[in-house]
Amino acid sequence: MDVDRKECKVFTAGYSFHRKPFHMHEPQGIQNYLFRFQTEGGCQLRQNGQLVNVEVGDLHIYAPDQPYELRIDYTPASTGKSIVESGDYHIFFGGEWADEWWHQRKRPARVKIPLTDNIMDLMRQISMEKRRMDNPYPEILSHYMKILCLSVDRYLSEQPTGGPKTYLAYQIKNYIEENASSTFKLEDIALHIGISVSRAVHLFKEAFDTTIMQYALEVRLNMAQERIMFSPMPLEEVAESSGFANYTYFHRVFRSKFGMSPKEFRISKREHIT
Repeated sequence: MDVDRKECKVFTAGYSFHRKPFHMHEPQGIQNYLFRFQTEGGCQLRQNGQLVNVEVGDLHIYAPDQPYELRIDYTPASTGKSIVESGDYHIFFGGEWADEWWHQRKRPARVKIPLTDNIMDLMRQISMEKRRMDNPYPEILSHYMKILCLSVDRYLSEQPTGGPKTYLAYQIKNYIEENASSTFKLEDIALHIGISVSRAVHLFKEAFDTTIMQYALEVRLNMAQERIMFSPMPLEEVAESSGFANYTYFHRVFRSKFGMSPKEFRISKREHIT
């Protein structure tokens, strides 16, 4: 049978948002493959026998029978602040195509993915498709899942080999993603990395072809988008919790990016998946 015609099954796909302590433990392992992508807050996951801290932008990959443990309620030594908030996309999948894909190459258990990458868009689309009450084309999910798996492989192959400049640029990017829900200034980033503001601005622009504040805006808008679609939070609270100083500004930039107001967006997405 042609590998392209083999099915990649999606068993469960969705978005979870926790604002209280949570614990899940599967010591015998999960039955399927799992992509878990952290988009907000943080948590701890069991990886190679140890609980590791998970940050925004971390994509974890699990194979069947690998032990799985998730904890939301821990205190990183770096900050001393308890983390009890976590948002993530998760997709459980399998099938003959997935088995062949998995055994083609060795992949890291954790991959750092920008929140603006198309991999996140694919996970969102798969979650939306899986939630449809009436889906006359289930094969669409299989195609999306194959694209997601191959996109992860392509992302891994395109990663920069390193160097001081690249390392600093990614430190800046990580800081933005981890602190996007709060307000910060360029000076805060530069101080955290240990370089001047002008050097931080130059390195980030050179590495990612966008400005620091434009990237921060994109991350915040993506964060707000998830909360509008998947949480019952009032829109004003969505704006505040996503790092926007006031709702008027949030409303304006949201409409500019998505072509509709936050309220219209929430209504359209909920109608789309029911």
